[in-house]
Amino acid sequence: MADFFLVTRRALDESEFRLFRFHFLLGADWKLCCRRLGMDRGTFFHAVYRVEEKLGRVFRELQPYGLYPLDEYFGGSVQTYRNPDRKLVSMDFGPRGGRALRAPVRKAA
Repeated sequence: MADFFLVTRRALDESEFRLFRFHFLLGADWKLCCRRLGMDRGTFFHAVYRVEEKLGRVFRELQPYGLYPLDEYFGGSVQTYRNPDRKLVSMDFGPRGGRALRAPVRKAA
């Protein structure tokens, strides 16, 4: 998480970072962001799209290793399959050979 925050801080200017912080980090909806940042709806969404495009490029092209795609960044791949009980299961087959994190699954009634 710190890598994403620090790279974002370096890549964006002050106004773009304020938008990123309010909308993406704090989770404010567009109405609250528009009011807080003093912009209309269209300007807000165009700014969000520019920030997403800019950060996507920065995360992908970061040297020596890009932060995107996430499965490569965290060092493993995620595979999804159906087990005999017809439940969807995801397992992480990382290079460390660690155990997969399995969320509790509720049985269907």
